[in-house]
Amino acid sequence: MFDVISIGAATKDVFMISKDFKVIKSPQFKSGMGECFAYGSKVEIGDIYFDTGGGATNSAYTFANFGLKTSVVSKVGHDIYGMEIMNVLAHQGIDIHNLSTDKTHKTAYSTILVVPGGDRTILVYRGASANFNDQDFNWTKLKTKWFYISSLAGNISLLKKIFAFAKKNKIKIAWNPGGDELKLGASKLKSLIKDAYVFNLNKEEAQKLTGKKDVKGILKAIDKMSPGYNIVTDGANGAYLSDGVLIYFAKAMNVPVVNTTGAGDAFGSGFCAGMILKNDWDFGLRLAILNSAGTITKMGAKNGLLEKVPNQKDLNKVKIQIIR
Repeated sequence: MFDVISIGAATKDVFMISKDFKVIKSPQFKSGMGECFAYGSKVEIGDIYFDTGGGATNSAYTFANFGLKTSVVSKVGHDIYGMEIMNVLAHQGIDIHNLSTDKTHKTAYSTILVVPGGDRTILVYRGASANFNDQDFNWTKLKTKWFYISSLAGNISLLKKIFAFAKKNKIKIAWNPGGDELKLGASKLKSLIKDAYVFNLNKEEAQKLTGKKDVKGILKAIDKMSPGYNIVTDGANGAYLSDGVLIYFAKAMNVPVVNTTGAGDAFGSGFCAGMILKNDWDFGLRLAILNSAGTITKMGAKNGLLEKVPNQKDLNKVKIQIIR
């Protein structure tokens, strides 16, 4: 019996850091901002860093660091990067028997362009991770107390099967959907959202899902869909949590930012780990803030994660207040 099984993407990541990557405002980009470099130029890379990533492997690392018996359900290519991901997970004590291999598609690969200050743009090849289906699951081996589910490339059919399996087997779900899932809209997702014990989005995602702008309005709308713990993260500001009655705000830690990649995974898995360990949202929220703060101070999505549960003195450094 596992404490938690993490389901999602497994990728090979390369981080490229350069002072020549510039952020500019322009209506030509969906976000209104673009990360650019001179056309036709040779751009000097100041530093480069290789790592493994993806929601499934990043979150599994957090769980294993906190002493939880952890497995990963994901898919990699039949290539050197797939072997590397398996080796990295196994070295961390994470079970890899639920990790399948795709002989047709390559292992997912991300090139992360990091600007001074830590913000980044990610070039994604989804590969094997986007060709994930229920036949890749050995359902009889999924004996666990929790599922932690991150992006499944919008595969709603697979999500429905996972949620149905969890409900039948009394497995709690922490769900941090990706952009492809959220594009489906609230009407198609609400039947799943209502069965998530923990539902976690960033503020921009939550605004698009609910059509609301302010956090109170967002969480009020999500609370109507989900009876569990609902979280909206707000980057460098911190995070909001609703238990259906009150909204709590946890301020982000003031730390030097090197790289923001993996901060969402660190937060979501940190909160879930807190719930698994103590079934205590306050403990989980503090753990999530500290775990995400650690990962943004170092390059890579795993390098700065907490290596053990913090002591009470460090947990108390996280400031939480009631805002409703």
